[in-house]
Amino acid sequence: MTADLALLLPLAAVWPLVLAVFCLVPAWGSRMIALLPLAPVPALCAAILAPRDQVVRTPGILLDGGLALSDTGAVFLGGAAVLWICAGAYAVRSMGSDSRPAAFALFWNVVLVGNLGVFIAADIVSFYVFFALVSLMAYPLVIHDRKPASLRAGTAYVVLAVIGETALLAAFMLASHGAGGSLWIGDVRAGFGLPGSSPAILWLLILGFGIKAGLMPLHVWLPVAHPAAPVPASAVLSGAIVKAGIFGLLTFLPFGVSAPVEGTTLALLGFGGLFGGALLGLAQPGGKAVLAYSTVSQMGLVMGALGAALAAGVPAAVVLPAVALYALSHGLAKGGLFLSYGLAPWCAKGWRWGLLALVLVLALSIAGLPFTAGALAKSAIKGPAGPFGATLIGLSALTSALVLARFLALLPAARAGNDRPPLLLALPVLALASAALVLPMVLHPTVAGKTPFAATTLLGLLESTWPLALAGLLVIGAVALGLKPPSLPEGDLLDPMRRSAAAAHTAFQAAVRAGSASMRSSPERSGTAWRDNLAKVEVTVRDRTSLAVFLLVVMGALLAAFLG
Repeated sequence: MTADLALLLPLAAVWPLVLAVFCLVPAWGSRMIALLPLAPVPALCAAILAPRDQVVRTPGILLDGGLALSDTGAVFLGGAAVLWICAGAYAVRSMGSDSRPAAFALFWNVVLVGNLGVFIAADIVSFYVFFALVSLMAYPLVIHDRKPASLRAGTAYVVLAVIGETALLAAFMLASHGAGGSLWIGDVRAGFGLPGSSPAILWLLILGFGIKAGLMPLHVWLPVAHPAAPVPASAVLSGAIVKAGIFGLLTFLPFGVSAPVEGTTLALLGFGGLFGGALLGLAQPGGKAVLAYSTVSQMGLVMGALGAALAAGVPAAVVLPAVALYALSHGLAKGGLFLSYGLAPWCAKGWRWGLLALVLVLALSIAGLPFTAGALAKSAIKGPAGPFGATLIGLSALTSALVLARFLALLPAARAGNDRPPLLLALPVLALASAALVLPMVLHPTVAGKTPFAATTLLGLLESTWPLALAGLLVIGAVALGLKPPSLPEGDLLDPMRRSAAAAHTAFQAAVRAGSASMRSSPERSGTAWRDNLAKVEVTVRDRTSLAVFLLVVMGALLAAFLG
């Protein structure tokens, strides 16, 4: 019986792949969108029923690798499956009249294969292939509407995805060599603590997985990709796909072996993103961009805790359950908020108030309101974060509440004639919100090993409540005074980077023209031509400070590479 249930693991990956193949059949492709809610069902069954830590070999596939499900992987797999089921049901109604339903269903299923496969891969080859699928095949979902803004967002996304994939490939090759050529994840992870292991491996892993998880300053793809994608795709991007990066860090970082430099760096970047992402989200004019920056902030919280645990040598048995519970809570709640944003234009009158109440409860749960699922998840992750990290996580309730209040204010108004939402849009939102508020509480005794809220004290309630109360007062004061936040573009660092690239291109063209003119001109005029064209280059550099900074960074990177 156990062996039969173990077959749920390959079925979880194969079933969406079969549906993706049927999307290529002209007569069936446009109809396959109706089956999107069924694609993650085997994965949900596997998360509940499949035996733990039992490798299912896949001979002849991906260098004879295998699949296995750990307790941590089961939480990630189950949470992702629930989110994909609800988002798929929402897509049946919201994308049914789309001009390219077959293409949407095709890439939806392919990305789903990668997302679920990451949580069950037992060897680095399978893991890498699944991770590449979830990273690269999400590009068509981001640019699905083919609008200029979506294409620009897709460019930023795919460039950073390729950089991340390259870093992971290098890390896995080095790690496999250090593990004596073994391809099994357990052997590779055990090899990190050996004296001969390359110190570059951890840095490459942090780079590759940090890009996927939105680690600042590698986060710039996330706030432009999420607003560009259709609403159901945004929900899974933020709620499930980003978690692939977090799961990768959990899977490969050698917890229990102190890595002070790498861990401290990850903690600083993570906790910096925790507050920076929320503050940048306050200055966004669009609701989906606000949610995207909120995800940057919350994933910064997780990576800050992981970095602190890595630096202190905290055992994996302490880190993994806490992070898994937090990832489950955040993924379901954030997915519910994205779907709520798409549902808002359909809700008027009493339906509007009901939606606002639902969004408010989800937002307060993410912020850490006492006696909610989000509060449980935050209290669990404070342990691996250490005393200082726990203090920062507690303070982050203030910024989280502010950025989510900004989202609440930016919910789209109801369109004329839309008094009652379609049932196929409202039910997935309600189901996902219910799962976000209930599932973490149900699983908390199993994952964390203790009863929810058993250790709650009056002092603890005050410590977790005052940041939320202060956020409420700040929101009320801002509304009363008519204050408005500043407006910043989505992607924050992308615009300066684009301007720097354009300036560098202009400077390069000027230098090329200088060389061409000198070769064509007579000897008497060559010096004058060079001076004139180089003067143009000088003006270009002098008038663009960002270009100068860009060139200095490039020169520093090249110098470091040579010296290294």
